[in-house]
Amino acid sequence: MPDVWFPFLGIEFDHINRVAFTIFGIDIAWYGILIATGAFLALLLVRHLARHSGQDPDMYVDFTLYALLFGIAGARLYYVIFSLDSYKDNLLEVFNLRNGGLAIYGGVIAAVIVCVIFMKKRKQPFLKAMDTLVPGLALGQAIGRWGNFFNQEAFGSYTDGLFAMRLNVETAAYTTPQLLAHAVTEGGKTYIQVHPTFLYESFFCLCLVIIMVIFYKRKKFDGQIMCIYMMGYGCARAFIESLRTDQLLLPVLNFPVSIVVSCTLAISGLVLFILLSRNAKVKALANKDYKAISVDETETEMSEAESTEADNDTTVEVDDEVTVSEETSSEL
Repeated sequence: MPDVWFPFLGIEFDHINRVAFTIFGIDIAWYGILIATGAFLALLLVRHLARHSGQDPDMYVDFTLYALLFGIAGARLYYVIFSLDSYKDNLLEVFNLRNGGLAIYGGVIAAVIVCVIFMKKRKQPFLKAMDTLVPGLALGQAIGRWGNFFNQEAFGSYTDGLFAMRLNVETAAYTTPQLLAHAVTEGGKTYIQVHPTFLYESFFCLCLVIIMVIFYKRKKFDGQIMCIYMMGYGCARAFIESLRTDQLLLPVLNFPVSIVVSCTLAISGLVLFILLSRNAKVKALANKDYKAISVDETETEMSEAESTEADNDTTVEVDDEVTVSEETSSEL
């Protein structure tokens, strides 16, 4: 029997291993490979969008190096802050990334802070840069989420829907009493049956990438693509987090912190979209009025010039008549 399978889709995966291969005794995990692949493809997309909008593509290569470094640190810090009970007895474990423990929101927050500082030093517009970066971010998320598949982690609650995924309890990263209550036995192996939330998020992020790339070429104002990401990802992640069984919880309240952050992200995106859209319309009207005034001034100047020329022509004609009259008088 397989380690992971989708019984209602007829898809099976035998012997899923979180380690892809070993080099000089060092295990290279699928999670790391997928994050690196996602980052590379994201950078290619960002460079393409930068060229399309007249920006320097190489600038984003420099930014990516800083963003990855601080993003990973931010993702780890975010996870540790909301999982202190797991590390309080062994603080050195905080630095052991090989056992997992990265939270995407921590990485995104750190990357945004880096972007603010980086673009300010380069004297580049922040909103325009964010519009260029977020499609790449979503693509990286879509690919990186498959690391959860190989680790058999970050899955949802029990489901018997079409996309239900079964995990061998011996290889799954964890189980819960609720999942074990619905466990099934096949071929002598016990499986929990769950929502493949990694798959949901990966699929949605890919759809979001397509939407953002389409709008990127038609955007009306800087910041529009960033707002689409904030609203879209925030709503989707809030729903996905409601299915997860490994949520990070707020102290005292014991409420999923990612749902709070996701809702805040979506609402902030909507508010920013309204404000930036309104500001863009005001600027457009101001430019339109300025152009209208300029056209009126130009037409007035042209009319005055034509009037002056007409007056000059009339004066010349009168002078010519006077001259002719004088000449006639002289002849007489």
